[in-house]
Amino acid sequence: MTAVVQAEALTKYYGRRRGLEELTLDIQPGEIFGYLGPNGAGKTTTLRLLLDVIRPTRGSVRVLGGAPREPATRARIGYLPGDLVLEGRDRAIDYLRFLGRMRGGVPASRIEALAERFDADLTVPMRKLSKGNKQKVGLIQAFMHEPEFVILDEPTMGLDPLVQQEFLALVREVRASGRTVLMSSHVLAEVQSVSDRVGIVRAGRLVAVENVAALREKAVRRVELHFASPVPPAAFENLPGVRDLRVEGASVRCTIDGRPDALVKAAARFTVVHLVSAEPDLEEIFLTYYSEGEHDDRQKPA
Repeated sequence: MTAVVQAEALTKYYGRRRGLEELTLDIQPGEIFGYLGPNGAGKTTTLRLLLDVIRPTRGSVRVLGGAPREPATRARIGYLPGDLVLEGRDRAIDYLRFLGRMRGGVPASRIEALAERFDADLTVPMRKLSKGNKQKVGLIQAFMHEPEFVILDEPTMGLDPLVQQEFLALVREVRASGRTVLMSSHVLAEVQSVSDRVGIVRAGRLVAVENVAALREKAVRRVELHFASPVPPAAFENLPGVRDLRVEGASVRCTIDGRPDALVKAAARFTVVHLVSAEPDLEEIFLTYYSEGEHDDRQKPA
């Protein structure tokens, strides 16, 4: 099955400033790919290159098996820009109907159904819409023609929590139908909840592509154990993957990198009466990649 995105050594410089360098990436049909990084990391540059909004300095990219500049390819894509601008006196519904006609005819019922899901008032002139309502209109136009590939740049910006949850439900439905979503965000929780894989971009470079389940397995966990009686500190020292160890009487607190197997085996020698393990979070993993990258940069000669 042909990859939805095939990028090879994709690079973009703005004068001397690096926007993106040597991006090689495949995104497969039917997956939700989360693209993580803070503002300025290269996320928006990547999306604009995929859409042929800007041209690469070097490298190549194919989307849905074709060149992104081809009209036939663009017609199969839905896009929500991060810098969405909606102005003018036209009502939001008139704007969406116009786009629907341009895209070959989107049923009015489809637009109305999405507006209801997002609790969007489409009777208001676009220039009078709040930031959150503009974002809702942007989401409707991205999904309304049921594209094969949806590209979303910071999609939940300005949305209230209930609408965010409705959006994430829609993304899951798109995946269930076999279609593909690329979601760029710095909001790690939303990416963690729906993505199959994530790419982490730092300073214009892709530093990792990971399966979300594998990331959780690698994640840092904070563990607290309580025993029936005091335990010797030596029983928990120098265990693989265990750090920040604190043994105080009948309690043990530590941080685990990766699997907890060694800690569990050590604890099994005593009577455990209570255990607390904090669920690993992508944010900690994300920050780990960034701190490692900054350390590597400092190691490089000037």
